[in-house]
Amino acid sequence: MTGLSLTQEQRLQQKLSPSQIQIVKLLELPSCELGQRINEELQDNPALEEGCDVDVNVDGASEHSDKEDIDEEYVNPLQNEDFDYNQYIQDDETPDYRYYDVGSGEPEQRDIPFSVGVSFGEYLKSQIYLTKMDKPQRHIAKFVVGNIDEDGYLRRTAEELCDDLMFREGLTVDTKEMEDIIRQIKQFDPPGVGAANLKECLLIQLEQKPQTEAIAKAKRVLTVAFDDFSHRRYDRLLDKVEYNDQELKEAIAEITKLNPKPGSAWNGTVYDRHQTTVIPDFYVENQDDELVVTLNTGDIPELHVSQEYADMLEDYSNEKNQTAQMRDAVRFVKSKLDSARWFIDAIKQRNETLIKTMRAIVRIQKEWFYEGDETYLKPMVLQDIANLTGYDASTISRVSNSKYVQTEFGVFPLKFFFSEGIANKDGEQVSTREVKKILSELVEHEDKHNPLQDDELVRQLNERGYDIARRTVAKYREQLGIPVARLRREM
Repeated sequence: MTGLSLTQEQRLQQKLSPSQIQIVKLLELPSCELGQRINEELQDNPALEEGCDVDVNVDGASEHSDKEDIDEEYVNPLQNEDFDYNQYIQDDETPDYRYYDVGSGEPEQRDIPFSVGVSFGEYLKSQIYLTKMDKPQRHIAKFVVGNIDEDGYLRRTAEELCDDLMFREGLTVDTKEMEDIIRQIKQFDPPGVGAANLKECLLIQLEQKPQTEAIAKAKRVLTVAFDDFSHRRYDRLLDKVEYNDQELKEAIAEITKLNPKPGSAWNGTVYDRHQTTVIPDFYVENQDDELVVTLNTGDIPELHVSQEYADMLEDYSNEKNQTAQMRDAVRFVKSKLDSARWFIDAIKQRNETLIKTMRAIVRIQKEWFYEGDETYLKPMVLQDIANLTGYDASTISRVSNSKYVQTEFGVFPLKFFFSEGIANKDGEQVSTREVKKILSELVEHEDKHNPLQDDELVRQLNERGYDIARRTVAKYREQLGIPVARLRREM
């Protein structure tokens, strides 16, 4: 027989304050999204206004704030934090940006030159009307074009496309008719679009070129020995196509001129191109041999608590005979004033945390910011910056996520400056980026007819003073997108 019983237990549980939650969420936002977030808050909270900095107490009294006093009295809730913010992390993709000038003044408008265009899919659809397809076939062709991926490939078969049309639109299409429509799409520009795989893509492009003897040889190489060609097994390839070395070189030269991803060469829409432009969150300038770090606040307005709402709260609070409706109004006004105050403090602490973190990065990577050479990068992990700033490593991770810095050598993501280290022959720690750069240079200058094996790369790195294992070289080579020696060999 079971019954009900009362038990008592004691738990130690940490709970984030509203201001801490605000700061954590704002820390993750780049400059462009921060401006949007502020605009949303201005629309949602009538007690928050743009303009000069006016400090309003939640009890209703207002006074102009002294920034120095605030800096001394305000305790950063992120300082020496011992709680986990992981539940608030958002893996934001890099948003579209515009370049703004540094400082709190008016943003400098920098025109980004581009020409108005259409998307890759729209460009393909426009070519449908240049064919002899009738209206029902054009509808099917648009559906087919919609299934072409960004690289320009049509990965689905005619049967699968027919089934999709049946399930989605109840439209019955004969497989042969679908194959005929796909065949016409494969003649569209750019050459190779609509192919099912790389082999077909290259062959389509060769078919659309002026038919020369070298082109014919190239088509035979792809048709007879594509697998050997893609894996650069030239000895087997020569046996299958029965060419001499010179003829094979001519064929391969034609193939290497082709575009393996016809869709990737398309510039896309204005919006797509705009997406690739980033706006820096920081500026690091060399002024008389001194590195100056500035936070980009060009489009972030100054905020203050509404004086009207503060006066309203004071009037309601001084009312002796408060009705239930008036008490509700007092609670509402006070909650909005609290929210506005929390938000202003969160913005202030966000900026303070960001600038302090960036200065710590510059302090460690000072030589790189002077020279711009990756070999000057020092090993640096999140904990190194955490130790300098007094913040938790999780806070540094949020600051470095989706943030960019403009230097004399270009715009770089903050994550670029973080890397692990390995020991050199003198026992000093050097950045893995330095090793990767030298590894890339070794491969770039190798004899392409006899490329360097991993063992030889290890030997040359050891000669340069880097104590590195073969498996580590293989890992770095894969991270750099460098194939094995066999695939790097040329005729």
